[in-house]
Amino acid sequence: MPIGDLDHDLLRRIPLFAELADDDLDWIARACTTMDVAAAEVVSAEGAEGDALFVITAGELEVVKRSRSTDVPIARLGPGQIVGEMAVLEGAPRIATIRAVEASRLIRVGRDVVLELVRTRPSATLAMIRTITARLRDTESLLREREKLAALGTLSAGLAHELNNPAAAVQRSSGLLRQALDQWAVATHDIGHVATDAGRAALIGDLGPEIAAVASLGAPTDPLEVGDRAEALEGLLDAHGVDDAAELAANLAAGGWTTDRVTPIAAAFDGPDLRAVVAWIASGAEVHALVDEVGTGARRISEIVSAVKDYSYMDQAPVQRVDVTAGIDNTLVILRPKLKAGVEVERDYAAGLPTIDALGSELNQVWTNIIDNAIDAMGGKGRVRISAFARDADLVVEICDTGPGMPPDVRERIFEPFYTTKPPGSGTGLGLHISHNVVSRHGGRIEVRSRPGETCFEVVLPVEHRAQ
Repeated sequence: MPIGDLDHDLLRRIPLFAELADDDLDWIARACTTMDVAAAEVVSAEGAEGDALFVITAGELEVVKRSRSTDVPIARLGPGQIVGEMAVLEGAPRIATIRAVEASRLIRVGRDVVLELVRTRPSATLAMIRTITARLRDTESLLREREKLAALGTLSAGLAHELNNPAAAVQRSSGLLRQALDQWAVATHDIGHVATDAGRAALIGDLGPEIAAVASLGAPTDPLEVGDRAEALEGLLDAHGVDDAAELAANLAAGGWTTDRVTPIAAAFDGPDLRAVVAWIASGAEVHALVDEVGTGARRISEIVSAVKDYSYMDQAPVQRVDVTAGIDNTLVILRPKLKAGVEVERDYAAGLPTIDALGSELNQVWTNIIDNAIDAMGGKGRVRISAFARDADLVVEICDTGPGMPPDVRERIFEPFYTTKPPGSGTGLGLHISHNVVSRHGGRIEVRSRPGETCFEVVLPVEHRAQ
């Protein structure tokens, strides 16, 4: 639909066209069209071709960016404002979706018209640059915060899964421990009838510390070894007339006991008495094993919580002396749910690395962005090699992956805001841009080199620079 007189007058009031001569404005009016859109109608979708910008003459539009599973609102625009200019100038797919909040009327300015304006009308070019700069600044600020929140949500989901495993193990082991303690109490009562003289009582008394000592050694992890031990123990117990020899032998073998340890006991006790002693040993071994399982689960939970606290530098000063490799290790703990899918991590830290003045939580976000991108680039399977070493007055961190690599045109743009090779909705394209800015604020630099089968990010941080 051609532009009417009212829209023609509106064009004059828009900064982009305000300083154009009447003939130029007439040319634009003839080259453009108007369009009516209904409420909630998509004007242009994220990822679509940037073939036009739009001038709002009536109504209201909103710009939203798909980030993971959420539409992130970027801006709301009303009459007299333009939208869609960035994709037009770049000749790139749109980085966000434009849709109507209410029934609206727009002027569609095709890309060929926009490019002609840029080539021949300096005032229009300047107005467009101002619009883009202001919008980019506002958009980046908003999305940076949203990106942090989205990343926090992703990490929280992963941590919930990671914490659930040891928590479930503690719950299961504590339940079994209650049963095992009841069985050990019964076995302890039964063994009282066996200690009929001072010699037997002394031998049983010595078995208590031995049960703890064997438990501290840990049970064998090789099923074949456990099976061989159980078979040998069953033969020994059978030879001394012990009922349920197979079940007791299996429990003893699982607890780390061997025929060498049981033979002296069998020489002192026989038949039902030996069975009572062996049952008591097996119950005690199970109690110790379950206590160890509870302790292991609790330590794992404590490790994760400690890593999260250190990762975020909770309750600590914003700028302080930071151990960079400790931050990387904490980041790997946070990312462990994604790494477990099939990513091998190799760490090569030089000895005696200096600490640096830094914003620790921001640096950890850099490691998170780079490693997370590496995992995605490899499809969740491959190897990540992390090196840290001193070079002159700098501390250097190198993170390499075995992914497919990046072509030169991608490598040149990866630090640009909103640039992403992922499909629409899979990311904001701000992770590496934010990382670049963080490293720059620390007085450092971040570089990338890539070839088929390998991509390496090198982060160089001055040791003595204080973050701003």
